[in-house]
Amino acid sequence: MSQDQTTRGYDEDGYAFPLDAVDQGEAAELRDDLESAERELADDPEKLALLRTYPDRLLPSFDALIRNERLVAAAASVLGPELIVWSSALFTKEANSPKVVSWHQDLTYWGLDDVKETTCWVALTSSTERSGAVKFVAGSHKHKAVPHVDTWAKDNLLSRGQEVAVDVDESDAVIVELNPGQFSMHHGHMFHSSGPNTTDDRRIGAAIRYMAASMKQRDGYKPLVAQVAGKGQWDHLRIASSPRGRLQESDFERCRQDANAKRRIFYEGTEQADDPQD
Repeated sequence: MSQDQTTRGYDEDGYAFPLDAVDQGEAAELRDDLESAERELADDPEKLALLRTYPDRLLPSFDALIRNERLVAAAASVLGPELIVWSSALFTKEANSPKVVSWHQDLTYWGLDDVKETTCWVALTSSTERSGAVKFVAGSHKHKAVPHVDTWAKDNLLSRGQEVAVDVDESDAVIVELNPGQFSMHHGHMFHSSGPNTTDDRRIGAAIRYMAASMKQRDGYKPLVAQVAGKGQWDHLRIASSPRGRLQESDFERCRQDANAKRRIFYEGTEQADDPQD
């Protein structure tokens, strides 16, 4: 798929896939590095949670991934040349897991002042219908923001179990099947969800949130971001350097401070707004 075809399809449907980021061997290396880090942090749930939220700030291999020229070019084609990565959280479904993601829009709870965002969802393992692949509703990004309700469902991977408060016809869903190393790209107002993993392997994806560098947090907070394209100076952002090493304490502390600030934004208006546990 050419860049022009990708952009045209994205404008009309709100998504594009499958696109190639890295080869399957590189995807396997990323998975190995991640799972090695998970084992190292197995006895420290707080750091393990930070790893899964900030892999690019804690592992040099994931810092390289968010700067991958194919990913950056795809994001720049719809957002322009000045790009940051606001987040690169991992969405992992364990083997034979009932965990799901309800129908939602990404930008609902992030407290941002504009919609110049796109998510590049990079598959580190096979993402199929059976393993709980992401599903899109073509053109749903044109609805802009719609009301959501918080379900707090235990089997929901989203922080509040948030779900669009409108009916979604499952027959309209497009299943985003990806091989390891491939990615999809979707607009921040896209209706999307995913089902359980009924396979014997983990389903791991990195949801890299690319944004135009002009995007701001509405409450004035300066988020910790990586600048991946452009040379502008942005006073409303904290530009993070690449990780100082692998799983370094100083990098954990930077992530910890950012996570605490963003938690207050995500849970604004709920009893969990001041809860240190996510």
